Formats: sequence, C-alpha cells, structure tokens
Amino acid sequence: ELCQKMVLLMPSAFEKVKETILESLNCKEEKVVPEARLMEDLEMDSLDGADLAMALEDVFSISIPDEEFETMKTVQDIVDYIDSHK
Repeated sequence: ELCQKMVLLMPSAFEKVKETILESLNCKEEKVVPEARLMEDLEMDSLDGADLAMALEDVFSISIPDEEFETMKTVQDIVDYIDSHK
C-alpha cells in the first residue's frame, strides 16, 4: 500500500519531460502536449535539441545517443524513450 501511495506522489515521466522542455525551449506551457512536434510545434532547432537532450540526460540519469534523439519527433517519443530506458 505504501508503494502505491509513493507512485502517486512521483511526477510522471511526461510531467518531468514537460518541465525540462519548458526550461530548455522557452515555449508556452499549453503547447507542450504529448502529440506536440518538437521542431514544428515547439520551434526547436538543432542547438535547442542538443541542450534539451543534455537536460533530459541530467534529469533522468540516462544517456541518449544523438542518433536516437534525432529520431524523436514528438514529446511522446521522448516520454516513450525514457520509459523504456529507466
């Protein structure tokens, strides 16, 4: 029961990804939804992408190879990657 309560208190991967995107890309919070496209909807360029990848690596204590990050087109792609690499 205690474990179930702890899970409810922990922010979801999406919430942490959203927070990291907001800090890295300086975009409007309402634009950061799972289906948002990083380049088209959130106006991420390659420099932003490098910053975001490094920030995500720090936040989630994982390594994201450049070639993997380049395949991520939406916010949900990032969440899915993180969920599968925790």
